[in-house]
Amino acid sequence: MSELPPDVIRLRTIVAYLRYELRRAEGALAAAEEQEAAAARLRPLPDPPAWVVEQGIGAGRPPVSIRAGDCWDRGKRCRPLTAPEARRALSDGVRACTHCRPDTALGVLD
Repeated sequence: MSELPPDVIRLRTIVAYLRYELRRAEGALAAAEEQEAAAARLRPLPDPPAWVVEQGIGAGRPPVSIRAGDCWDRGKRCRPLTAPEARRALSDGVRACTHCRPDTALGVLD
């Protein structure tokens, strides 16, 4: 750091200038963050996956149900599946969602 002057008048001038610059920098940061947030709000949401598996809670997180990617009853513990993976899970006994009926859409009926 550079040497600071020893007298009070010049030190107060430096502090006032630094406060002014800090306010300018904070204002520029706030404007940039708002601009970034506005751009993020305008970006379209990604398309949901075609099929998802909802995983259970606990050790190993076993699969609970297969759902369509846009199912309204979809939980938070879901991961995407391909159609062959979804068919295999349904044929292995994983429950199909009763709302979106992925078993019917995938052609896997009991």
